[in-house]
Amino acid sequence: MLNNKQQTLKESFTLCGRGLHTGAEATISFHPAKENYGYRFVRTDFDENIEIPALAKFVADTARSTILEKDGAKLQTIEHVLSALYGCQIDNCRIELDSEEPPILDGSSKPFVDEILRVGIEEQDAPRKFFKVREPISVYDKDTGAEVTLLPDNDFKIDTHIAYDGSPLLSNQFAQLRDIDDYAEEIAHCRTFVFFRELEILLQNNLVKGGDLDNAIVILDKEVPQAEIDRLAELFGKETKLVSTLGSISNEPLRYSNEPARHKLLDVIGDLALCGSFIKGRVIATRPGHKINTKMAKKILSISSRQAAPIYDPNTKPALTTQQIKKLLPHRYPFLLIDKVLEISNDRVIGIKNITYNEMQFLGHFPDEPIMPGVLIVESMAQCGGLMILNRIEEPQKHSTYFMKIDNFKFRKKVVPGDTILFDIYINKVLKRGIICIHGYAYVGSELVAEGDLMAQIIRNK
Repeated sequence: MLNNKQQTLKESFTLCGRGLHTGAEATISFHPAKENYGYRFVRTDFDENIEIPALAKFVADTARSTILEKDGAKLQTIEHVLSALYGCQIDNCRIELDSEEPPILDGSSKPFVDEILRVGIEEQDAPRKFFKVREPISVYDKDTGAEVTLLPDNDFKIDTHIAYDGSPLLSNQFAQLRDIDDYAEEIAHCRTFVFFRELEILLQNNLVKGGDLDNAIVILDKEVPQAEIDRLAELFGKETKLVSTLGSISNEPLRYSNEPARHKLLDVIGDLALCGSFIKGRVIATRPGHKINTKMAKKILSISSRQAAPIYDPNTKPALTTQQIKKLLPHRYPFLLIDKVLEISNDRVIGIKNITYNEMQFLGHFPDEPIMPGVLIVESMAQCGGLMILNRIEEPQKHSTYFMKIDNFKFRKKVVPGDTILFDIYINKVLKRGIICIHGYAYVGSELVAEGDLMAQIIRNK
């Protein structure tokens, strides 16, 4: 079952090995991270460390693995690492890597999971960020027939179906995960696989240089002369494997009869981790691959950051109470328009404004049909955004934020007494001279009632 609080590692750990495709030796280190940090890769082999957030918007390629790119630095084959973190319910982790590709180890996520469980998991105070599936969401690739669908559910579940046309061995295979707590035992140790017929092409394309029968399953689904197997073994610089029947070639038997499908499920989890949230929903992945998986991750990221209302639990302890807000904002009655802040970080804030009939504006707006004025919704949003901006600096009590621009505002539904407005605001751009652009959404329940862009400048005035 999904945990409601964020989690990180209790201690750091390090693993070494060869990359699957590059064949290069790599050292990867996992470190505890603060609340709301997320997953961030750090390339330490540059003159200055380059940080790459593990988010779908940084996906650059998905040909044979998931590749992230930022500021000229690439990371490939990161899906096993992310699958291990997500499967162990780690929310926040700094991952340092001295190469373009993490070590493949045994071809599964088990070595990472074993280390996570060895050092231990620490629960943090902040509530976990969830993406709750409210209605069916689907992405489809007409060229491959691949499809990933999300359905509403109160927990995280996955069904994976793989089907390779023309393969008598993998024409129809299924795997499922009903409880994320079963990930370590049921999914983590399922290894990557490749078809024998693909090996020479991959090698010609400068791939799988770190692959061998200790870290991958080779699927032999068509009869091949032993001489051909010997020739490919020589190309890879590996010992010859004697094969007499169709099936799988590896240095140990299959760990499950449906190990390939289970590994695909492992990959789906790793790719969906790029959505930046834990999913409350049922995932149905048909013929999944990195392309369709990351396409869904991008869609979730887009929906969660720009459309879907945050989940509001009145029982959750606020990040800022009214009294704490008053220490940061100069506004007072009747113009302090934020009642509490649920979450706040350097780039996002979620705040609450309760609308009651006792507020003065309803005396004239309008006596027979009280409606919250749009300008006051804008002002409430600005105050909430101002708290986020002040949260970014030292000594916020000595600074104030001032409006510079209001743009692209839309009011989609009237707000009336009895409503509770939930503001979800994030940083759009940081300019020079303390100028910051933000975009805000205002929700009542799950309905978007207003949105727009604001520009403000932060100035020290005390």
